[in-house]
Amino acid sequence: MEDSLIGIIGGTGLEDSLAEHLSDIQSVEIDTPFGKTSSPVTIGKVSDNRVALLNRHGPGHQLLPSEVPYAANVFALKKLGARVLISSGAVGSLRQEIKPGDLVLVDQFIDKTYKRQNTFFSRFGAVHCEFAQPTCSRLRTILHRKAKDLGLGVHEAGTYVCMEGPQFSTRAESLMHRAWGGDLIGMTALPEAKLAREAQMCYALVALASDYDCWQQHEAGKDKQTLLKEIIGNLRQATDNCLKLLSAVVRDSNNLVFDDCPCRKSLELAVWTQPQNIATQARDKLAVLFQ
Repeated sequence: MEDSLIGIIGGTGLEDSLAEHLSDIQSVEIDTPFGKTSSPVTIGKVSDNRVALLNRHGPGHQLLPSEVPYAANVFALKKLGARVLISSGAVGSLRQEIKPGDLVLVDQFIDKTYKRQNTFFSRFGAVHCEFAQPTCSRLRTILHRKAKDLGLGVHEAGTYVCMEGPQFSTRAESLMHRAWGGDLIGMTALPEAKLAREAQMCYALVALASDYDCWQQHEAGKDKQTLLKEIIGNLRQATDNCLKLLSAVVRDSNNLVFDDCPCRKSLELAVWTQPQNIATQARDKLAVLFQ
């Protein structure tokens, strides 16, 4: 779809670097029924695609994972016209084969969060979206093919355990997450992915492996400063690779927005409350989600 709007949520470094690839840049602040977004939205153009960038943790990385206004962020991008949302975020690896510095195209989640607003539809009615396949397989395929073309270290699938934080896991928890079938551990993917589904957006998450979680013992003799430098280096490598991937995808792909995708029809059978029992004000407030 020509002149489509692609939403991208990431960290400060990724947003700033991606912005360098844009033309016709403007910064906008969007009012939402769920408060302010983490940061102003940067909008620009790459080839025939318009891109909207949003910094998840705010300028200067100020917001803890539990403090991120996920509902406002997703709603604002949908209100601006985004029908596709590509997200990125740092994770710990729970699998030996997912090496620090690798990219993972997440296809499943295990939700351990409990403090966050995880639906747009509180005080609206009973809305139950299907979430068995929580990321868009079509969008993941596009990202995977492009990553392979670029020669990047990428895994085409992975299960992301999302914890509340802000503390990291105990070793017992890390071992439990592995036993559950988790491949990655992080703090920011949810409820973002759930809200994207409620907003009828195609959603994909590029996870950036920064280290092995604490299930794996650190190498003997390494001090904390050395370990921290390694983690930062791994994250920088993964961020650079993610930048290459996203820049190439938004530059070369003209089919990221596909209105026949099932993700774009996720509310068709999800509203269980009879229309006459939904307040007009509530319906009008959330009208953008049904577009």
